[in-house]
Amino acid sequence: MTEEVLFRRARKTDAASIAGVRIDAWRAAYRGLVPDSYLDHLKPEESVKLWEQVLEASSDAACTFVAESGGEIIGFASGMTLAESRFGCDAELTAICVLPDEQRKGLGKRLLANVAATLIGAGATGLMAWVLSKNEGAGEFFESLGAERLYEQTFTWDDGSELDEIGFVWRKLHS
Repeated sequence: MTEEVLFRRARKTDAASIAGVRIDAWRAAYRGLVPDSYLDHLKPEESVKLWEQVLEASSDAACTFVAESGGEIIGFASGMTLAESRFGCDAELTAICVLPDEQRKGLGKRLLANVAATLIGAGATGLMAWVLSKNEGAGEFFESLGAERLYEQTFTWDDGSELDEIGFVWRKLHS
């Protein structure tokens, strides 16, 4: 029997679990797309403090939701409104990660819906998200939810290598 999944606002005490989910999801999704040495050296404790600060500052304008099953966080999504609109969007999905074994079960869709609804409540009308261009699964996920592939740009990774990312947008958010 499958455990029921609870979707809720993240709390400061979730920081360590969120950091762990992010690392597991990144290692699965980005292996071969970013340097392996970067992925292999990710440590949850290095980002816990950052997540504590993010969660402590949580509001409708900057929110994080988690998916929890059996008392364990198995996915999360974060978003925030933008001070200045970009590409016709006034909000950004800053992170969405689901543990590899829990993907393709609708969790990402539900997490994104919670973030979008909260940002709409804060006045957002358009949402954008950035994805590494070679992360085809993420691109397909966003397009399946109605996002438009809008803009591609190159950025410099920590080790100096250049990577391409694609901006996806939902121009008209609705609850």
